[in-house]
Amino acid sequence: MHNIVIHESPGDKPIAAKSSKLLGARIDSIDILRGLIILIMMLDHVRERFFMHTPTGDPIYDTVSPELYFTRYITHFCAPIFIFLAGMSAWLYANPANGQFRSPSSFLFKRGVVLVLFDIVLYNALWIELGYNTIWLQVLWAIGLSMIGLSLVCKMNIWLIGALGLLITFGHDAIKPSDIVPGDFAFTFLTILFQNNFIGEIAGIKIKASYPVLAWFGVILVGYCAGQLYAKNVAENKRKKTLLAMGIICLLVMLVLRGFNLYGEVMPWSVQETMLASVMSFLNFSKYPPTLNYVLITVGVGCLLLFLFEQFKDKAAKPFGALKVFGSVPMFAYFAHLYILLVAYWILFAIFGPTHGERFALGNVGMIWLATVILTIGLYIPTKKFAAYKHKHKREKPWLSYL
Repeated sequence: MHNIVIHESPGDKPIAAKSSKLLGARIDSIDILRGLIILIMMLDHVRERFFMHTPTGDPIYDTVSPELYFTRYITHFCAPIFIFLAGMSAWLYANPANGQFRSPSSFLFKRGVVLVLFDIVLYNALWIELGYNTIWLQVLWAIGLSMIGLSLVCKMNIWLIGALGLLITFGHDAIKPSDIVPGDFAFTFLTILFQNNFIGEIAGIKIKASYPVLAWFGVILVGYCAGQLYAKNVAENKRKKTLLAMGIICLLVMLVLRGFNLYGEVMPWSVQETMLASVMSFLNFSKYPPTLNYVLITVGVGCLLLFLFEQFKDKAAKPFGALKVFGSVPMFAYFAHLYILLVAYWILFAIFGPTHGERFALGNVGMIWLATVILTIGLYIPTKKFAAYKHKHKREKPWLSYL
């Protein structure tokens, strides 16, 4: 979903000439980064499926071992970077390589609705063995609603979109979700925006918004504005310098805010008995909802990775080829690995029975990583074949664009 020039709204001064063209039909650095995020996401889902007996919490519990802490921590980068790239890709969709602007509103709205339905139906079906009495609105729900929101504001001036995204990203921590309680005016709407909480019940099934949407909406808006960096009239060297500067600025702002416990995180850090424990305390940010410091470190690292992948794109072409494959069909890889894990779990449960309480579980964190490597290798060929099929037939089969 990425091939573009620069968004123009009626009355806007064009930022790039209408005849400008993009770098190409697909942008390797974006595909590589998206593929890396998919692999990290697999790690998180292996942990969720096979290590459920050891909860990690949010923020991560201080009783969690360092190896499990950092295994969980690395997966924090998935949602914000993926949503940031979704914003970039939306801008790229709006400004195709032929230079003719096309409004992304309809596509974003339909895609957002489909992602919400995927989350409600396909994701929740994965955990039906736990009892289908709760619908958990997760990351696809957040991405879908963010896309729907972007579909409504994408006709604004591109810089206003970016400014609104920054305002939301830096300002949402000033709102205290704990102040929102059942019975308040517009409780459901406000909870969807700000709070990890139950929002209602339908036919005896509870509904919980695990991913409060407002902060993610800010991230997708910033990503949409940043998509301009990939217009052909933006010199490669300038784009790389801008990405590098964005990444460094994000991390520096995070270090200042977090270092002095000024703003952007609900739980202050403190010096611990060991240096490692102090680092863990410093980096321990909240995800539900994502705090400013959480967004700064994850999106900041994402910008640095985009810089590095483009900086070394020629040398990295072969080593990162597998990442490009996973990144070119992220939704296919996402659901394929989730259902593979579901089948694998029940096969292992049938063979070994419950090993931790009532569930089958892996014995240690190292086995989580090993299982992720095995899963990645096993899924590579099917993903590669589907990617080839998609890119060959996507013009006559529009439904492929949703995968």
